[in-house]
Amino acid sequence: MKKLSLAITLMFVPCLAQAWPWSQDMANQVSIKPQESVDSTKPGMAPFPKRSQPVAGTMVFVKDQDAARNMVNPVAADDKSVAQGARLYAIYCTPCHGKSGTGDGLVGEKLVMKPWDLTNTNQMHSWNPKEYPDGYIFGYMSLGGAVMPSYANDLSATERWHVVNYVRRVLQKGQAGITAAQAK
Repeated sequence: MKKLSLAITLMFVPCLAQAWPWSQDMANQVSIKPQESVDSTKPGMAPFPKRSQPVAGTMVFVKDQDAARNMVNPVAADDKSVAQGARLYAIYCTPCHGKSGTGDGLVGEKLVMKPWDLTNTNQMHSWNPKEYPDGYIFGYMSLGGAVMPSYANDLSATERWHVVNYVRRVLQKGQAGITAAQAK
């Protein structure tokens, strides 16, 4: 009987050892977490210095879709930008939106909600720049939508603007599949 009780006790020792204070996860230690204020009266992230300037091509914070709509495309829609946008579109957008931009990608076909048709030939959106400015497309890529994920972590702000230039200059002019030089 003593051997049985000793065996049972030894089986439960590892379970009890997990309850000791030294087994705490490192994430639960006393420290300041990213974007956490040290001042309890002013929670949240510290504001940027008044005269700070963002570095081109780095993270751009977009509050919401309305704020993004008012953004102006800082990247000229030249051949180089459109070619870069075509390359990025092929990597990130083609699976859902398809090469033609009509929402007929291999992944898009399996979704309950069909991806948006990015061309001017669709019935849902005219893609008139006055109604849907470049900032709207940029914001949708940055924030995501009902089915579309956010690409703010995958594409830099400049890269997202390149994709906007490609969508505007090639897909919405019905010239998908041609090179940027031919899209002039």
